[in-house]
Amino acid sequence: MRNLTEISSFTLVGLSDHPQTMNGLFVLFLLIYLMTLITNLLIFFLVLTDYNLHNPMYFFLANLAFLDMSYSSVTAPRMLFDLATKKQSISIPACITQVFFYLSFAWSELFLLSAMSYDRYIAICHPLHYKLIISWRICACMASLVWGAGCTLGLVHTLFLLRLSFCRTASIHNFFCDLPHLIQISCTDPFINMMVILLTGPSLGLGVFLLTFLPYVYIFNTILKIRSRTGKMKAFSTCTSHLTVVFIFYGCLIFIYLVPMSSNMHILNILFTVISALISPLLNPLIYSLRNKDLMEALGRSYYQLRLIQASY
Repeated sequence: MRNLTEISSFTLVGLSDHPQTMNGLFVLFLLIYLMTLITNLLIFFLVLTDYNLHNPMYFFLANLAFLDMSYSSVTAPRMLFDLATKKQSISIPACITQVFFYLSFAWSELFLLSAMSYDRYIAICHPLHYKLIISWRICACMASLVWGAGCTLGLVHTLFLLRLSFCRTASIHNFFCDLPHLIQISCTDPFINMMVILLTGPSLGLGVFLLTFLPYVYIFNTILKIRSRTGKMKAFSTCTSHLTVVFIFYGCLIFIYLVPMSSNMHILNILFTVISALISPLLNPLIYSLRNKDLMEALGRSYYQLRLIQASY
């Protein structure tokens, strides 16, 4: 029992232990994190304030922007602190708390991407009934389910994580705490935790995967039936941004959690983890805004109104 109480913190073996490299990474990831907050806050603000964006598609996009800010904020501030102080240590309660929020936001984003697929399916395949089916009440219910299901799954894994004891190595070979790493270094039999992961991961994960991609089978079938080339391009352009975000997010998660770890794959695993946790939340608003005429016009209107306010003073 004495050994169980000796370990009160973990060492995060982050991206580098070279001082000069750590300083460079600190500047790089600080800029990325600040840009992530600015771009997602901008989209969230535009959807909230611009009446022309008050429709279900942008309601889900605002949820995605808020989720990306939260998802990035789970890992980025802690990593920046470690890079700046060179300490790279985290207490066990803080580590478990990080796991809870990381899993909650990751699952929430998976569910949200599925809800956005359903929204695009109704908009393209049943346009005449879109406002009737995707009402504001339905949007609120779907958003509540997205956030509620994500937090519930994060809480389930966290509660079972509390049963584990840590009495061996205190090193986590990552720049943040993740569930597989904690199970790996635990000195308690993780059979129950693995069963919970197997029960929730493959079943729910496959279900959400199918709910995300199956609507596009019907969407593409509908688009191919459109006679006008302009109509086809317009319908397809409304899906490409969402599909790009989906492929990036799923691609990173598949490589991180499904590809077997080895010494040769460690660097690639860290790279995809950085893309998933830090780069993807920055790319998402850029992908949506640069390809979306309505968002760019809303940005122009907000800038014009801001100039008028400044001129009045």
